[in-house]
Amino acid sequence: MSLDVRTITEDDLPNWIRARRTGYVQSPTPSKTEVAFRRELMDLARAQGAFDAGRCVATYRSFTQRLSVPGGASVTTNAVSNVSVSATHRRRGLLSRMIDRDLREAAERGDAAATLIAAEYPIYGRFGFGPATRVTEWEVDVFRTGVDPRHAGPGDGGRVDYVDVAELREHGPALYERVRAVRHGLVDRTDVWWRRNTGALPMDDAPWTEPSAVVHRSAEGTIDGLLVFTADDRWEAKLPHQTATVLDLVAVSPAAERALWLFLLSVDWITSVRTGYRAPDDLLPDLLPDPRAARVVTDADLLWLRPLDVPALLEARTYPVAGPLVLDVTDPAGPGGASGPAAGRFLLDAGPDGAGCARTARPADLTLPAAALGSLFLGGESAVRLAALGRVAEERPGAASRADALLRTGRRPWCADIF
Repeated sequence: MSLDVRTITEDDLPNWIRARRTGYVQSPTPSKTEVAFRRELMDLARAQGAFDAGRCVATYRSFTQRLSVPGGASVTTNAVSNVSVSATHRRRGLLSRMIDRDLREAAERGDAAATLIAAEYPIYGRFGFGPATRVTEWEVDVFRTGVDPRHAGPGDGGRVDYVDVAELREHGPALYERVRAVRHGLVDRTDVWWRRNTGALPMDDAPWTEPSAVVHRSAEGTIDGLLVFTADDRWEAKLPHQTATVLDLVAVSPAAERALWLFLLSVDWITSVRTGYRAPDDLLPDLLPDPRAARVVTDADLLWLRPLDVPALLEARTYPVAGPLVLDVTDPAGPGGASGPAAGRFLLDAGPDGAGCARTARPADLTLPAAALGSLFLGGESAVRLAALGRVAEERPGAASRADALLRTGRRPWCADIF
């Protein structure tokens, strides 16, 4: 029997969720709470399923996302999520059929790029995605940091205050948007995101435990940072051995970020801190008197980016220096091996105040696949490094170094969320 790949309906949703849970090797049957949550979360017009004799055996969905880029602007992207193929139906081209259709529709809408979080590394490069951000997670031995446990708060007139989840929902969205304006690589957080992460919208039947939350207020009284964390309740021989796990820490200024880390590292009974996924160049661990107190436990790719509209993408960001660069982008990832939407030769005329980008017949400086451009766009990867790996070809001597001068950024891009 042929497999039917199609957009799902509301009646398909429980069957679709069961297939997603099966593909993720989870207990298959969804709860009524999860069905209700995903009904509110999902745009069903952008959710696909593959069906075999009425049973859903593969899942896929996308949604509109805003990605912050160097310079403070955002681009509209097609975010891909909930991709699964049941073990009984692998190697039949189901993902190819669903992603080809979705990327074609995204290009027709005018989305600048597509984004995803890759559960498995080898899959998405063949569809034109390249890893664009990395994350590092540290485990901090508090007693070795050298931080004074008598730390009494910021010394610049600011303060740290506990808040409840209602205040977090009230102040968090606006603060996070301010952070996105100064930190590239972050994706927007919807109202559903804030309600889910503050307990107002349950995702499943598991009990929700309220985390601890604090905000940093500047000397002027403006909230410019927030920290959300949990802590276990572990004691041995009447001594505390509690690990705090950071769920969220975002700040507009380095001063607020430092203040929030120092606050957490001086909370009584906390002996260890798991930082969550941070940028590789996070202020931690080097803000510690002894950086060796922070041990790396995770270092990996996170956000992947696939260019769709190359001129719109490259014109959205700013560049640290001025200069032209001609990129010959290959994109064989279209349906049936046809050229994809990113294919072409483009003249980037870039500078600190912005850029222009258009198709050109001028000779190329660099030839590179769409996936490599996805890795370079946010400034976290080096064209010189990709050339050494054989993933970028220099058509003019020194072109990779010139690309790095244009594309690299002072801080590494950081995506704080998994979607």
